[in-house]
Parts: sequence; structure tokens; C-alpha cells
Amino acid sequence: MENFFGLLKSELLYLQEFDSMEHFEQELADYIYYYNHKRMKTKLKDLSPVEYRAISK
Repeated sequence: MENFFGLLKSELLYLQEFDSMEHFEQELADYIYYYNHKRMKTKLKDLSPVEYRAISK
């Protein structure tokens, strides 16, 4: 969890300003989708976490 929140802060929170709480919530939802579905990890054989879990079952 510490790794996730560290990345969240460095890749989202520190890079932009938010116009409203709704804007922040939308950006957060988009980031979480990216984190789980688009971000490829070397440790996961260059797959996203969702792809890796799907083939590991």
C-alpha cells in the first residue's frame, strides 16, 4: 500500500492542481483504472496487474 500511495502522490497529486473535489475524484478514478489496467510491470512479465491475474488463475 505504501508503494501505491507514493506513486499516487508523485504521478497524480504533485503534478496538477484540481479545480474542485469532483475534478479530483474523477482524476483519482482515472488513475486507479490506469494503475490496474494499463500500467505494465516487469515483475508481472510486462503485463498489467489485471492481465496478470487473469492468466494466473
